[in-house]
Amino acid sequence: MKMGSLLFLICCLLLARAASPAEFKGDEAAIYLDLYHVDGSNSSLGNKSPEPLAHALARDENRIKALRYQITSTKARKSSIVLNQSIDILGPESVSTPVSPGLSLGLGNYYVKIGLGAPAKYYAMILDTGSSLSWIQCQPCAISCHAQVDPLYNPSASRTYKSLSCSTSQCSSLKEATLNDPFCEVETGKCVYTASYGDSSYSIGYLSQDSLSLSPSETLPSFLYGCGQDNEGLFGRAAGMVGLARQRLSMISQLSSKYGNAFSYCLPSETSIGSGFLSLGSTSLMASAFRFTPMITESTEKSLYFLRLGAISLAGKPLSVAATQYRVPTIIDSGTVISRLPSSVYDALKRAFIKIMSRKYAKAPSYSILDTCFKGSLKTMSVPQIRLVFQGGADLALTPANILIEVEKGTTCLAFASSSGDDEIGVIGNHQQKTFKVAYDVANSRIGFAAGGCH
Repeated sequence: MKMGSLLFLICCLLLARAASPAEFKGDEAAIYLDLYHVDGSNSSLGNKSPEPLAHALARDENRIKALRYQITSTKARKSSIVLNQSIDILGPESVSTPVSPGLSLGLGNYYVKIGLGAPAKYYAMILDTGSSLSWIQCQPCAISCHAQVDPLYNPSASRTYKSLSCSTSQCSSLKEATLNDPFCEVETGKCVYTASYGDSSYSIGYLSQDSLSLSPSETLPSFLYGCGQDNEGLFGRAAGMVGLARQRLSMISQLSSKYGNAFSYCLPSETSIGSGFLSLGSTSLMASAFRFTPMITESTEKSLYFLRLGAISLAGKPLSVAATQYRVPTIIDSGTVISRLPSSVYDALKRAFIKIMSRKYAKAPSYSILDTCFKGSLKTMSVPQIRLVFQGGADLALTPANILIEVEKGTTCLAFASSSGDDEIGVIGNHQQKTFKVAYDVANSRIGFAAGGCH
């Protein structure tokens, strides 16, 4: 590796990046992966000094800005995803392992353990349905690597590793997957990717190919990912990112020919150990009584997972807003913590929620992006049910743990925020998804929900 050449190239990439907005980014078988909350007190990623929640919420707001940019900046861009395709399934027996949740890193996201290389080494990777390209920190970390719990991945120790050249079609696909142009290292001809995120975090390195292990007994060759040589920002102590969006370089797209173009997950609560999962494969949709809503694909940004929120009820009564007020682009996203609602819908929910809660609890000051707060503990508060109803009748009947978040001892806030600005978007965040099984049936363009916990 030519260190000087890569350093010069990364400097050029950073200058180009600073000049543009960031990217944010039937006998079918199924395979199950470990799913961890990166904030988990029982997680191997744990940190004894938890980051303030306000910092995580500030990054959450940057995530929303980046998602808004991703949607509005792609009106002239065509997407090469494959929908409604017929799949020949060969899959193995499913595998499942425990999950560890908690609050030690303050990122509000989740990770999976996947193996890379031959022989396989396993790494904790953040799960992101809003990103396409997967990447991992790689030796020799020519520029920079953040601290991680696992040893750094050493591509030279894998007998199946190879970097891809600039002339490959996969290199040409990077612009669509990352919103950043690929670059070519002149001396070696290697394809260089840039994956950047709304909070100024980024990974830059070589587009690569290697064996992917979903379990010790299930290995898949030729997995495309980024081998990061400059990885900076707020990734906690994870080794990298797993992209599950619909663009063809994402992990789900790469595995669809074997398992089927579908996956499901259940994000565990912070106090529930061993119950979360990520399941790849069409049979994962048969494990629970899912109620489905259409996966909207008319948006110009077809890599994200859109659905249509049709109504919200509070304590059994619909909010007093016109149906047209819900009609903004709405995404379901594992990488956003707090759900965002159109401003008029949020204002109606806020007024109605305060009217009920203020009868028993004193108002508390706003906390970061959360402006509907009360004095009291989540464990003891009596909370009216909120129900999110989607097109076709699928719904999320939220529990108190989905509705509120205790931001400080004795201060609890409504875990929703307003999506203000000229280009409003809605987002169903991971706080509202916790303990629900969520199905992504990409082949049949539908998203499903099932209550009952991550069992």
